[in-house]
Amino acid sequence: MKKLKIFSIALFVFGTATYAQDLDQAKKAIDAEQYEKAKKILKGLVATKPESGKNYFILGNLYLTQKLQDSATITYQKGLAAKAEADFNYIGLGQIDLENGNAAGASSNFDKAVANIKKKDFEELMYIGKAYLNPTKPDYKKALEYLNKAKAVQPMNAEVSLYLGDAYYGDKNINEAYSAYRNAADADKNLLRASLQQGAITKSAKAFTEAKAIFDKILAANPNYGPAYRELAETYYVWGLNDKAKYTEYNTTAIQYYEKYMAMTDYSLDSRMRHADFLVLTKDYKALEAEATAMQKLDKVNPRILRYLGYSAYQNGNSDAAIKALDEFLAKPNVKMIGRDYLYLGLAKTQKALTMGTDAEGKPTGTVDKVLFDNGVADIKKGVELDPGMANELNDFGKKFFDLKLYKEASAIYEIAVTNPNSRNFLYDNFYLGYALYFDNAKAEKPNVTDIQKANAAFDAVIKSSPTTQDAYIYKARLNSLLMDDMAARAEMAKYYEEYIRVVTEKGETELAKPANKTKFVEAYNNIAIHYAKLGDKVKARENVDKALAINPADETALSTQKMIKG
Repeated sequence: MKKLKIFSIALFVFGTATYAQDLDQAKKAIDAEQYEKAKKILKGLVATKPESGKNYFILGNLYLTQKLQDSATITYQKGLAAKAEADFNYIGLGQIDLENGNAAGASSNFDKAVANIKKKDFEELMYIGKAYLNPTKPDYKKALEYLNKAKAVQPMNAEVSLYLGDAYYGDKNINEAYSAYRNAADADKNLLRASLQQGAITKSAKAFTEAKAIFDKILAANPNYGPAYRELAETYYVWGLNDKAKYTEYNTTAIQYYEKYMAMTDYSLDSRMRHADFLVLTKDYKALEAEATAMQKLDKVNPRILRYLGYSAYQNGNSDAAIKALDEFLAKPNVKMIGRDYLYLGLAKTQKALTMGTDAEGKPTGTVDKVLFDNGVADIKKGVELDPGMANELNDFGKKFFDLKLYKEASAIYEIAVTNPNSRNFLYDNFYLGYALYFDNAKAEKPNVTDIQKANAAFDAVIKSSPTTQDAYIYKARLNSLLMDDMAARAEMAKYYEEYIRVVTEKGETELAKPANKTKFVEAYNNIAIHYAKLGDKVKARENVDKALAINPADETALSTQKMIKG
């Protein structure tokens, strides 16, 4: 009997150790972003150790990571019936409350989770702190409150320090975040996530060489740690944005590292989604279309796949497929729409409207389908309203219409682009807005006064941003010359012709000697002369005519104005 008792105790200890090891393996798989592997381990633990509530809790958390809230809820509710550690599942349910905006419900569930904890218990406090970090709208202050309580109980725990780093980082306290991550790495050399986050902070400071060294060191310790490859990919991507000369090279390297990251994961739908997001960033739309098609075979109902199909179809020149996919995506209930969704839908519609205005050989006829175009513009506007950064992507698209002399359509695109004063193309978009409105009204039988006002404002914005952009002055003058019967507009015309002359003159003899500027000077002097002649000021009129004739003695407009003044 004594031997049997010893054997039973040994078996119990062995079983407990195996269980702990399995749970540890599941956590390591989650950390390595191998979610399907982790899910398989955790489902096995739930089946073989149903008395442990923590198994359900960790599995529920994994479902939440994968945005599977219904599965998470069911798992937490089952976990509440477990004999041991069931209260952890209240934390999971509280996290779902936070995601759904139910702060009171979350607080109630968290209170239940800690109602029976002992003095040395810290995990419940730690996981509540982490729960405040995970929702779409994190509460970093609350997270810090609970994590610091956990730290007071277990000051040297690596996991507590790791999550403290996450909370400080989210709260924009970079120094404390870095210190917490360093403490976590010192406490547990195998906790590679802590070092990874130190590298992420270094990358965000644009210290790309130093960040790369940190990620390389992690991979030297564990060549199979996938997240380090992902961070290297993202480092090279941002590095390329900051080093235009090496953009193509670094972008290619970024994609290669991301492929290595994918090879280290289990190609789950979640990792494929992250891959697709990265392909959008790096503009590899051929690969995005292939990835989206592969994901659709795995999951025909996930709406995000339609987003990727829509994006890639538009970028790969298939407007019809883009419109179909994005219309279907946006019609799905409860999807979280972003600016790019509407931007690409609008661009696809306006592109199709342009394509419809072509002849049998595919050459532009100078017309577009107005209804479809206007519908597309409304979508583009909605996209920029949701995310003003989308205005950065309209410059080249507007130029496509401008180059086809579809000035009204081009101005509609640029009018949306200039709503974001922080756009990197703000100056050029304003210039082309004014430019397009001028040309559209120059060919009109009767200029549109509202268009003239918009164009004036656009050229004013260019002049404010870049006072030496001489063409902004002359086009503002030409714009107002379209309203010659309006004395105020004519005065603006004369003023900006004079400003154009001043700006060019201040640039020196080299600029003055250019033939194009000499021609424009003659134009300016002639129009200023006509303005003063209509005012009855023959002295100033004659003065400007003489300046025009000094440049080109045979200019017909100057000679005609000269005769009018003498008459």
